Amino acid sequence: MPAFPQWNYLFAFGTIFAALDAYNIGANDVANSFATSVASRSLTLRQACIAAAICEFAGAVLVGGRVAGTIKDGIISLDEFKGNPGVALLAFTVAVTTSACWLMVATRKSWPVSSTYSIICALAGVGVALGRKDAVIWGWNNGKGLGAIFSGLLIAPAIAAIFASIVFLLTKFLVLVREDSTRAGLYASPVYFFGVAAILTLSIEPSSIVHNAPSPTLENLSQSAVAAAVLGTAAVVAILSVVFWLPYVYAQVIKKDYKLRWYHFLLGPLLWKRPSPPDADTIGSKTAVPDYSIAVHDFDSYESAVFSEIPPVEPDVERDSIDSQTIDGPWILPRNLWIIVRYKIPGLLTYGTRVDVLKLQAGDDEKEAARLKKMHNRVVQYDNSTEHLYSFLQVMTACTASFAHGANDVANSVGAYSVIYNVWSAGTVDGESSEFPIWILIFGGAMIVIGLATYGYNIMRVIGNRLTLHSPSRGFSMELGSAITVILASYLALPVSTTMCIVGATLGVAMCNGDWRTFNWRGLGWIFLGWILTGPIVGVVAGSIMYVLTFKPSLISADASSLDFSGV
Repeated sequence: MPAFPQWNYLFAFGTIFAALDAYNIGANDVANSFATSVASRSLTLRQACIAAAICEFAGAVLVGGRVAGTIKDGIISLDEFKGNPGVALLAFTVAVTTSACWLMVATRKSWPVSSTYSIICALAGVGVALGRKDAVIWGWNNGKGLGAIFSGLLIAPAIAAIFASIVFLLTKFLVLVREDSTRAGLYASPVYFFGVAAILTLSIEPSSIVHNAPSPTLENLSQSAVAAAVLGTAAVVAILSVVFWLPYVYAQVIKKDYKLRWYHFLLGPLLWKRPSPPDADTIGSKTAVPDYSIAVHDFDSYESAVFSEIPPVEPDVERDSIDSQTIDGPWILPRNLWIIVRYKIPGLLTYGTRVDVLKLQAGDDEKEAARLKKMHNRVVQYDNSTEHLYSFLQVMTACTASFAHGANDVANSVGAYSVIYNVWSAGTVDGESSEFPIWILIFGGAMIVIGLATYGYNIMRVIGNRLTLHSPSRGFSMELGSAITVILASYLALPVSTTMCIVGATLGVAMCNGDWRTFNWRGLGWIFLGWILTGPIVGVVAGSIMYVLTFKPSLISADASSLDFSGV
């Protein structure tokens, strides 16, 4: 039984728009984690959606509560609402509604904006509308105020660019440009697995590692014990990669064993003695690895690329099967009802996993396609077998980035929603010390996953190969650099934009080509403009709505601090 049932309608609005906000976060932001993997052909769109569903949900539920506390009490001090929970309920409902509507418009228009800045600016707008300049925490506030968060507008992309460029330059000079780059990559792979596994382990519970706080996984461990656990986990992953992964990819890239299937990796060391097919690596024989060197605009070659398990044409075949089912006559007829239930509804729900994102990334018209083709042709491409090694690492880093995104960005919807729920259910306005219900994190994580699976392709189409030509080694560096930046922000409980991080990482890796014309500066300009416009648009709209609702004479007195919503 809620403490204030007269506010049920506000709670209903808050629930609906918090769900819409999380949905659009999934559609707009999760592309930041997997767009590079899809663009470089390390994963199909359907595989990316499955991996993101697991990683986003796990990150949101396991780690998301810490950053959600910043959204909940770091922008507007909840102490300002003590004794007047109705104002707090309305303020956070208006903020999450405005943020959700802006993200919905941006996603529909394929604008990769920052969901973090959207909710933050909405909260700042409603705070200013209340007429109290001190209601909004403008300064640093231990990394939680507006000053600290907006500093990330330039700092986050710069840091991500630095990390990503360091990773790629090490990869380039230690492996890619070597005379026998494939063998060099095989020798270096355990080191890569060790480093990526360590970062992934660190992302599991940053609050325990940095602040030695108890957690379900690292409870009561000292910082030295946590460090030992992280290094030990990374060492185990590296050893497993040597035992199982290394002989598997050796059979692919050295022996050219095109008969190898994914489940053969379970054979482990036995693969060292597995003989190659007699016609391996001969003219007319099948290829053991996909061709990653194909430019994104070369669709004829792309369609003929070899994917051992899921061929690229499968989504088109499935779409044709769905579209071939036509409805004749009234929809209420039994045959038409069967077509709707059997084909149309499932087809609509799965459409977001069947779109040809690579084709969308090639340009919307001939002029743009020609410009992108010219840019792509300036990018240096490396040995295809060596790139194949990094496709596995790229999937690991994409999952790391996705986990970190779920931990960081679930706060953008559920942080505000938790205040709405607490006020409605308990009638109190509590800060970070209040309990954070786990079901709210599950609710937010589930909506993020649904958003990616149904509409994430609309943002993937304007990043990835639209910014620079991708490959597994480049995508691996971009994703790892971005993931490190987001994880560091999670340590500090500082919400940062994953969009800004991946764009900065993409720019950093592109500059490692030594040619500024290998990057789409026009595309970067439009993306940056979207970041800049998010603040004033969302802040002004949220503030205006809050002002109109709170200062309407029929609802309140002249002083906003004396609001009484008991009769609303």
